[in-house]
Amino acid sequence: MSESMGVRRLPLRRLPKTRWEQQEPSWQGARPALIEGALKRALARPSGNWFVLAASTEIRPGQPFGRMVAGVEVVAWRSRDNVVHAAPGSCPHLGAPLCRGAVRGDRLVCRWHGLSLGPEGFPGWSPFPVHDDGVLVWVRLDAVGGEEPLAAPIVPERPERRTLAAVASMAGRCEPEDVIANRLDPWHGSWFHPYSFVDLRVVEAPEEGVADADDRFVVDVAFKVAGRWGVPVRAEFRCPEPRTIVMRILEGEGAGSVVETHATPLGVDRNGVPRTAVIEATVATSPRPGFGVARRMAPVVRPLMRFAARRLWRDDLAYAERRYALRSAGRWPS
Repeated sequence: MSESMGVRRLPLRRLPKTRWEQQEPSWQGARPALIEGALKRALARPSGNWFVLAASTEIRPGQPFGRMVAGVEVVAWRSRDNVVHAAPGSCPHLGAPLCRGAVRGDRLVCRWHGLSLGPEGFPGWSPFPVHDDGVLVWVRLDAVGGEEPLAAPIVPERPERRTLAAVASMAGRCEPEDVIANRLDPWHGSWFHPYSFVDLRVVEAPEEGVADADDRFVVDVAFKVAGRWGVPVRAEFRCPEPRTIVMRILEGEGAGSVVETHATPLGVDRNGVPRTAVIEATVATSPRPGFGVARRMAPVVRPLMRFAARRLWRDDLAYAERRYALRSAGRWPS
């Protein structure tokens, strides 16, 4: 397959005509113990207490951004030098929501009584460590993470040149592990998402006792474009830390491109059910001349990239929510 997936003049290929129900069943490969083993190893990896907060572009100059992370109210803002800061989202004076305040210069100003708060902190109000990697903003919450803190998050390796990035966010009633488990089951791809994937085959899956360097799933799949036309690639799935899984194209069109799926716990709803945000960053690259045109048309292309991600996750969140419901009731297969 490697020889057939080099950079060609036209990446599109006419795919074999198949009916959904005539695909080769994949359930025998998708062994519960294998998937759970991969999940267990992922959950055991350190995170350093870092959580993805938002896309970098969501934290705009002059405007505070707020989100619950693991039950903690967080507010973030940019100072005049474009540096992101993050802190507790409740004003230390009388508890006003700082995400509804204002940014003046380098400081947050509370709309209730005008208290001005900055990166130096205030009695009873201490900013959190924050990291802006240019695509995503991470916040470190040591009180809820409970691990040995790391100075910086474990950011997946990304292509360095000629990139186009887009970030999509959705939320579901489940826990982060249910989101990660969904991606550690690549076998469901062309059955559950026939509008996007065709002829998905898992060619490498990690067994118990695998070394970290080999702890990955490798798949051959065609990304469906229109009708019977698609783009065949070989891709791998890896978990660098417990709340992140990365799909990287190894061979074929867009080799080096990554899709990072980050699962950020939000808290629980009024019924006590956990909620998790799926924050998915697609960082695409290609040596083709036409990719330069796509980059110049980024304001038009990025919404299309986000639409494609959300379409998949509308289905995959149903999978994750179903897994949580069965697991919390003690009915999940093991």
